[in-house]
Amino acid sequence: MSKLLAPNFAPELVSQLRNYGRLMRLDKPVGIWLLLWPTLWALWLAGEGTPDQGLFVVFVLGVIVMRSAGCVLNDYVDRKIDPYVERTRTRPIASGAVAPAEALMLFAALCLIAIGLATMLNRPAQLLSIVAAGLTIAYPFVKRFVSIPQFILGAAFGWAVPMAFAAQTGETPELAWLVFSAAMIWAVVYDTFYAMVDREDDRKIGVKSTAILFGEMDLFVVAGLQLLMLVALLLIGVRTEMSIWYYSAVAIAAAMMAHHLWLARERQPAACFKAFLRNHYIGMAVFIGIVLHYTFHPGTG
Repeated sequence: MSKLLAPNFAPELVSQLRNYGRLMRLDKPVGIWLLLWPTLWALWLAGEGTPDQGLFVVFVLGVIVMRSAGCVLNDYVDRKIDPYVERTRTRPIASGAVAPAEALMLFAALCLIAIGLATMLNRPAQLLSIVAAGLTIAYPFVKRFVSIPQFILGAAFGWAVPMAFAAQTGETPELAWLVFSAAMIWAVVYDTFYAMVDREDDRKIGVKSTAILFGEMDLFVVAGLQLLMLVALLLIGVRTEMSIWYYSAVAIAAAMMAHHLWLARERQPAACFKAFLRNHYIGMAVFIGIVLHYTFHPGTG
């Protein structure tokens, strides 16, 4: 009898594992990249071009695990909202593919993995990881009560920066908070583009966002935030005595920002979503600039 059940059981198991992967957004890795790039900026800056290899592995795994945990918790909290939003109604919990209890168990398992990774860090980084966990848990709830949940998301996505500095150097210098500021502002920018996709649905169901708060001034405010991010990136360059490689990368990032504004100029959901998806190339460009600087100008920074 077990031989008869096995052929049917295996496909069902694979299908459900695939649903768990979708719940963790492993099929949509852009969120991992958006979280990973500032983390890599911080590791390379803190390590002056040669970050600790063990820390590199821990932080990359931590980014994947924490982003996955955040997605699972977000979908659990939004399980009664997602069925009424066009873009989210096919998510695993909203569609019934994954039960809420299963989602909570998956979230708990991911948290245990994250705790295990945190034990490999030094004490200052471990203390900062507690804040990171709090921000991750808080975000899905705050968008019901505050008009700027993107700033909470920005803090959550940028918090790996001071953690990386603390893990690498044992402290969080002024540079760490400058990089954190750039990462947080950037998150508000790209998540505002993301929120512009769902703006009409969010208005109907009462979910708050910067896209709704900014209203008709949305692109003007986003442009201002992009300018602030560029200023922060330039200050980082001055603070670390970066070379032309870094500043060229920042110039490329600025051109990308302008292109994203142009894409979203008519505020069409598909175009705003494209602007969101392409934002991670900004983080990649800045990281390449940092790596090239330390490659061709070792011992500086």
